[in-house]
Amino acid sequence: MAKRKDDIPPPEEDSGEQESLLQQVTSSYTAENIQVLEGLEAVRQRPAMYIGDTGMRGLHHLFNEVLDNSIDEALAGHCDTSIGRLHADKSVSVSDNGRGIPVGIHEEKGVSALEVVMCTLHAGGKFGGGGYHVSGGLHGVGVSCVNALSEVCEVTVRRDGKQYYQKYARGVPVEPVKEIGKATDTGTTTRWWADPQIFGDYKYDAAIFKARMRELAYLNPQVKIVFESEINPDNNETFHFKQGIRELVEALNVGANTLHKPIYFKKVKDEVEVECALQYTFDSKETILSYANNINTIEGGTHASGAKTALTRAINQYGRKANLIKEKEANFTGEDVRAGLTLVIAVKLYRPQFEGQTKTKLGNGEVEGIVSSVFFESVIQFLEENPAIAKRIIEKASVEQRAREAARKAIEAVRRGNAVDNYGLAAKLSDCIEKDPTQAELFIVEGDSAGGSARNARDRRTQAVLPIKGKILNVQRARVDKALDNEEIKALISSLGTGIDHPMLREGESENGSNGASGSFDISKLRYHKIIILSDADVDGEHIRTLLLTFFYNYMQPLIQNGHVYFAKLPLFVVKAGKDERFYAADEKERDEIIESLKKKDVQVTRFKGLGEMEVEELEETAMNKDKRALVRVELGSDDAQEAGLIFNRLMGEKVEPRREFIEQHAKEVTDVDWHY
Repeated sequence: MAKRKDDIPPPEEDSGEQESLLQQVTSSYTAENIQVLEGLEAVRQRPAMYIGDTGMRGLHHLFNEVLDNSIDEALAGHCDTSIGRLHADKSVSVSDNGRGIPVGIHEEKGVSALEVVMCTLHAGGKFGGGGYHVSGGLHGVGVSCVNALSEVCEVTVRRDGKQYYQKYARGVPVEPVKEIGKATDTGTTTRWWADPQIFGDYKYDAAIFKARMRELAYLNPQVKIVFESEINPDNNETFHFKQGIRELVEALNVGANTLHKPIYFKKVKDEVEVECALQYTFDSKETILSYANNINTIEGGTHASGAKTALTRAINQYGRKANLIKEKEANFTGEDVRAGLTLVIAVKLYRPQFEGQTKTKLGNGEVEGIVSSVFFESVIQFLEENPAIAKRIIEKASVEQRAREAARKAIEAVRRGNAVDNYGLAAKLSDCIEKDPTQAELFIVEGDSAGGSARNARDRRTQAVLPIKGKILNVQRARVDKALDNEEIKALISSLGTGIDHPMLREGESENGSNGASGSFDISKLRYHKIIILSDADVDGEHIRTLLLTFFYNYMQPLIQNGHVYFAKLPLFVVKAGKDERFYAADEKERDEIIESLKKKDVQVTRFKGLGEMEVEELEETAMNKDKRALVRVELGSDDAQEAGLIFNRLMGEKVEPRREFIEQHAKEVTDVDWHY
């Protein structure tokens, strides 16, 4: 295999900024730092145990493992540039300008330390051997797993003025580590071809790579992270955010009206680095992202719970002291002070304890108190130094307190009204006979005319129809109490039966960092396991779909996560040949192809203007018939939530400019508006 020498500049000189905990480690990184725990064989036997699965997620996780090694070098203060490349031959590589993996002979194994790292599970410099003080790759399975699950893997090390190289086949060295030339810098380049025996006929998605690189760039402002694609150079992008998580908070709030500029602080206490950025918006949603050693702890943990508790205590204490909360008034709850909050908290510590290899929740008990102390002191100091902003935050919490009580009353009315008569749904919801939710479908259609067509075309045994009037409320902008007072939204909630999942209505939620569903939401009560949005195949139909999807994302997100929400993919044209032949076309090209294939003079072409104008037989064939219709399932994995939130803020938020910028940026990517999902 051809080897590629990467021209990466050496790290820049220290800018003189405050030295962080991560750069205080000056111990050497040599072969003696590599400690061995056990071998590799189980990885190929049970790959899902190590990378999650052997589908798209696991395939791209290989990249994350190698990239994280580069960032660990940056955490140790030895790397400022990392380059990820998607090659035309289906290989992927990661290069950095770190110290380079040690190549000296490992005393215990008797082979190069590079070979030990690449071929031995639980071998690395992250087990107290002095190679790293802080790292995300806690278990030492990363790069060895990548090697084991690759058809071919190559590593080039630049170290001590020389280049070293070793090649592997399915985790087994093809030859010993050898010197191949001189080097003018230091670093490591790892390139691998994922094994088709494990992943099948795989294909990479550049967007998945870039999402992780962008995230790491926000968390590590000292590092420039570059994505390059030989397949599509237009995808090339450099991520470098000098303001770090402050810029991440601003990005998360790009479509919202904010109360103030991001509040930022970073402190070290008891060898734990605590870094936070937070900002309030006029929305009612809370967005909390937590990280530990660059790992996205999507289930929160002790660092998140410490920050939540401290924020509630700080705002209540300041409010009382400044007489902004009167003596007879109740303290704000956690839900009150977190409504409209966007918070990013990142901790870095020597021995993190994660729950499982997936590392989705931080469990270090001592971290909760450390974060709580740092967070409380920092927020109190900010409020005291910025009384005008403090007053706005207190007023916001007071408004949310009143709105929460109004919302609770509204949702109680919806709960009591699960008997749909309370909202007159008997006249709106045409229910199906089937009571087994796994066999039942609900079609949500716009308008009485479309509702009538859908009722006539449906299978009454298993298909229910709920018509909604006009374009429903944009819940991205509306307060919870206002949204729950909307008749169409009440109809949706009552018809589905699950209740809603919204932070403001999470009863008795502990401050443990969990992002689980609220107590008012119960997915086991879902009355239809297929919820199908049936709207016109045009721009107006797209708008209705987007509004409904915004509602589901904000109020019933578990329905999306569990695969219950679908779009019906309706055609734009029907081509009739004679009396009995009907053909459906998604676009003009398919229409023309059908006409050409028929070669008949008596062909009649009709463009559908709306559901209400479709014949019952046409709607039955294209939307209701389970053997002929086309449905698009809406999917949202845990790794997609952050990106989805950004898009909803941009497209459905208060500000027009971010929406315009998004449309201008992506306009060229849209080839057919009617069918772009």
